[in-house]
Amino acid sequence: MGLPFTAEQFFGVFADYNRAFIVAVVALWVASVGILAHVSRDPSRRSPRLSLFLGVLWLWNAVVYHAFFFTRINPAAWLFAGLFLVQAVLFLWAATQRRIEYFSSTGWTRTIGVGLIGYALLYPFLTIAFGHRYPAAPTFGVPCPTDILTIGALLTSRGRVPAGLAVVPVIWGMIGGSAAVLLTVPTDYVLLGAGVLLATLLIGRCVHRTIAPQ
Repeated sequence: MGLPFTAEQFFGVFADYNRAFIVAVVALWVASVGILAHVSRDPSRRSPRLSLFLGVLWLWNAVVYHAFFFTRINPAAWLFAGLFLVQAVLFLWAATQRRIEYFSSTGWTRTIGVGLIGYALLYPFLTIAFGHRYPAAPTFGVPCPTDILTIGALLTSRGRVPAGLAVVPVIWGMIGGSAAVLLTVPTDYVLLGAGVLLATLLIGRCVHRTIAPQ
């Protein structure tokens, strides 16, 4: 499988993004740390605020990264913008329903979820540590760390992962993770694994419903 752009063009998009929005990048990172800490202290009451924040983060990706920057080198970015917009609306709707309680699951899914959240927050520093020179490096408020953060948050929620909120993150996990292999972005290999894990949980849920006695 080939890509309609070169690695130089791809990282050039990040350079343009970081030069234009470095203040917003830092603000989104600080806000992410703040809202995650805030919700984790009282998940039962504060979880809708994290859904709201994730909705805003996916909307930022749809409009600013995909539509404004990535479409310059990849026409498919318009489709990606649409996917991210749908996910933003789903999270904004979820914030009004108060059905998701983050940081409330137990067992291995919570452990992995918290690990993915931590990884997403470290992501900007890891990309530079792996040899990508700033500003031509993925930082924060771009699709892959956003998806890793989202999958991590969903895995910490009580009960089964909401299928409607998980489909787009799984799709992007496959798209972004596959592109990471082609473009040699080691920090995004985790995204591919996270997407596969979330897809496996969803498939297992469907199989369980199918074979469970009525």
